[in-house]
Amino acid sequence: MVSPPTRYLVFFQYFGTKYSGVMETSNDQSVIGVQNYLEKAAQNLKPVVPIKFRISSRTDAGVHALCNSAHLDIQRAPGKPAFNVKQLVYSLNYHLKPEPIRILNAYRVTDSFHARFSALSRTYIYRLLMGCSHYSEIPVFEKDLCWAPVGGHLNVPAMQDAAQFLLGTHDFSTFRSLNSETPFQSPVRTILQADIRPSSGFLSHHYEHRGLEFWELKFRSRSFLYRQVRRMVGALVAVGQGKLAPHHIKELLEIKDSRAFPPNAMAPPSGLFLKSVEY
Repeated sequence: MVSPPTRYLVFFQYFGTKYSGVMETSNDQSVIGVQNYLEKAAQNLKPVVPIKFRISSRTDAGVHALCNSAHLDIQRAPGKPAFNVKQLVYSLNYHLKPEPIRILNAYRVTDSFHARFSALSRTYIYRLLMGCSHYSEIPVFEKDLCWAPVGGHLNVPAMQDAAQFLLGTHDFSTFRSLNSETPFQSPVRTILQADIRPSSGFLSHHYEHRGLEFWELKFRSRSFLYRQVRRMVGALVAVGQGKLAPHHIKELLEIKDSRAFPPNAMAPPSGLFLKSVEY
């Protein structure tokens, strides 16, 4: 008799630069998704049925995850016990070895658990580097891990004032990019946290004399719209550059039209990290 599948919740991280995003793509593409590699690694577990990772939070090409999550069902051959979580983490990481993808931990969950719909909130951080007058001044250790906006310095207090307008429940139509899901998705979201704080860079104490400053923008919500975080960051940076005033963020929210978003203001993917998914 075939034993029923066991459902697991796994937390994983990845350096997103070389992937098309987290979601699965067809394998014949030159750049494929993190999910492709996760599922390829999982097939080495010799499951009875191919394993699918149901990923909680989509991330775009070039976006990183300190911690994303997914659930998966594993059905083993008759007589084989369910994997314990340590075995599962070790085995998946062994087969992911060449890739900048790591399984952090795993938990057995009930069959009704869903990685995406059971999540209570998601937290993103966006890393900004100030003090660079030219992209060549970005430390090589920070390449693809931050955004250094043109002009070097930003008016952080103005950005912090502007971020307060994003807190709470709003129609974020102006702050979303359009995709195939747009017609079926409510544009209303609740931002629980929108902070801008100083941060440290990788090895930054070794080049303090260069006057570089790292800052982190942190956003927490139950869920976000397509590219919402990158558009919010881009608008706040425009405030920091003096191109917008803080009250313009409130006006952009009230317009409720993605076409009203300032042209070319969306932040690039390289500075964005999914920090955590909370259950």
